[in-house]
Amino acid sequence: AEGDVEKGTAAEQAEPLINNKGGENGGVSIEENKNETTTTSNTSLFLVKYGSFCLLVTQMVGMVMLMRYSRTHHPPNTPMYLASTAVFVMEVMKFSISCMMITIQTKCRLFETLNQHIIQSPFEVLKLSVPSFLYTVQNNLLYLILSNLDAPTYQVCSQLKILTTAVCSACWLQKKFSMAQWIALFILTVGVALVEYSGAKDKESGQAADVQQNRLVGFIAVVMACLTSGFSGVYFEKILKGSQTSLWIRNCQMYLSSIVIALITVYVKDGVTVAEHGFLGGYNSLVWGVILVQAVGGILVSVVVKYLDNVVKVFATSFSIIITCLVSAMFFDFQPTGIFAAGVGCVIIATIMYATKKRKQDK
Repeated sequence: AEGDVEKGTAAEQAEPLINNKGGENGGVSIEENKNETTTTSNTSLFLVKYGSFCLLVTQMVGMVMLMRYSRTHHPPNTPMYLASTAVFVMEVMKFSISCMMITIQTKCRLFETLNQHIIQSPFEVLKLSVPSFLYTVQNNLLYLILSNLDAPTYQVCSQLKILTTAVCSACWLQKKFSMAQWIALFILTVGVALVEYSGAKDKESGQAADVQQNRLVGFIAVVMACLTSGFSGVYFEKILKGSQTSLWIRNCQMYLSSIVIALITVYVKDGVTVAEHGFLGGYNSLVWGVILVQAVGGILVSVVVKYLDNVVKVFATSFSIIITCLVSAMFFDFQPTGIFAAGVGCVIIATIMYATKKRKQDK
């Protein structure tokens, strides 16, 4: 106790000396230190926010472009890699990354945590098998889509998930949307219809490649993927509401279900091909890169976007559409038409309108 009193007395005696030094002898004052700290904090926040924005745009563009390239270019006399096995490998990667994050958060108590939340909580895992199944279907559809559609068309048409998510939220979660938001969703639908009607395509779409390309099949797959995305997203949101379980544990529960479902899909859908060419038949460095970007990029972005509000994420989507169009025009000889450009404009305007109104409602 006496030592504490002495320390307090010494601190009280030292405080005026410090202030005096800062004020009279040209030293750094406490106020100046606070200002420097605030400036440093603001700079760090700025770097994190816009670094996250750039990462989000890069992931959106990179994944689509790499996947499109991998589905239209592969070495001759080699089989095309199977989308079903790629989805399985991706889910294993995501499960492994989530386990690593749980290990860090729980200070190496991974097995105890998994035992508590997976082995002893089978009902929770079973509940997440519904979105797991839908996400597995969606990921398989993504490979089908980019085997039949060029990257810009996919980027634009995939924004239909905003509409499907809104409808599912209104029906299931009883969310209310303003008239302006419904108008934005109508404009979005018109924009997607214009893009599909335009018939714009890249040079790969006109080649007689090993993978037969059908624009109608690609568009139907986009609609199905958006439906599964909307339903699964709302379902997952409903499960997370009121739950005290961490997001990483929820991810592990879902990825484990996805691994089982994806493995069943491999042997039900492509069992004969796997027996003939092997589980990793047709894989090369490009394919592994696609899977890695899809797995690591998706998880990384899901963590990073917490620094961004909804409007900034929508702007990232808009930027990714524009950049995808530019990259495709430069490297894939993509030739957009006037109708395509009008459709892109409608989709970008609609997504910004929808997100802006949603932000005002949240406030």
